[in-house]
Amino acid sequence: MHPPVRLVAIDMDGTLLPTLTTQVSRRNAQALQAAQDAGVTVAIATGRRAAYAAPLLEGLHLRADTPLITSNGAVTRTLGGELLHRCRLEARVARGLCGVLRPFGVVVFTFDRSGRGELVIENLEQAHGRIALWVEANRNAIEVVKPLESALVDGEDPIQGMAAGSVARMREAEKALQASEWKGECACVRTEYPARDLSILDLLSPGVSKGWALERLSAWLGVDRKETMAIGDNWNDVGMLEWAGQAVLMSNAAAELRTLGRTRGWKQAPTNDQDGVAVTLEAALARIGAKLGAAHV
Repeated sequence: MHPPVRLVAIDMDGTLLPTLTTQVSRRNAQALQAAQDAGVTVAIATGRRAAYAAPLLEGLHLRADTPLITSNGAVTRTLGGELLHRCRLEARVARGLCGVLRPFGVVVFTFDRSGRGELVIENLEQAHGRIALWVEANRNAIEVVKPLESALVDGEDPIQGMAAGSVARMREAEKALQASEWKGECACVRTEYPARDLSILDLLSPGVSKGWALERLSAWLGVDRKETMAIGDNWNDVGMLEWAGQAVLMSNAAAELRTLGRTRGWKQAPTNDQDGVAVTLEAALARIGAKLGAAHV
């Protein structure tokens, strides 16, 4: 029997957000508020950078101290903007990664600064062909630099890199990275969207992941691993699902990941389009209520 949840880390895309919109459903929003009202720390854990994630949480009435684990664990801030932790990728490593990954698809680097130049890319037309919606949503932050290595100056380290392309090409890119001299100098986290034939490789400082960031956050809050829940749907969520004492995988996850989840004993929630986050949180809060009721008998 698991202890009551005191901390829950929730992925955004494919988990908290429905498939065809970036609007959090009313039921999910109410569940987030109910969890906070019950004393549960709600953390949002996403591959998105903070500036791309925070606007989607506006209007949900989440507290300013709500933790945002962004860039797949590289940066943790509160919704109110307080920096809790940041880990950068060395510029010299980033330059080396350009040469390895350029043949396979779009390569982007993210810097922890506001405005144009937060995102640096070499080929905007190539990005339009593969991640057009992302380009349009981030246009004001994108700077085109050729060659990309010129933007990666020692002492001005990015927080992460990203390579994007088809599922097949990104699997090839991951293999090329594992065979390169940079294998041990960065972490590579894969996210796949088979229906769109889109895959993203996030490139981070060694050891960085959502799971690593969740472990740090849990320690900072004084919350035990067994009291921590993680909810996600994709490969970049595996680290936090494996670390959390209570792991929940969305039913819309890829079949290969659902198979892994069964071997790990992860619970399965309804899909993101069926308010799986709300269903999970409502059940967790019911257990908290039952335990509190029993304590007063």
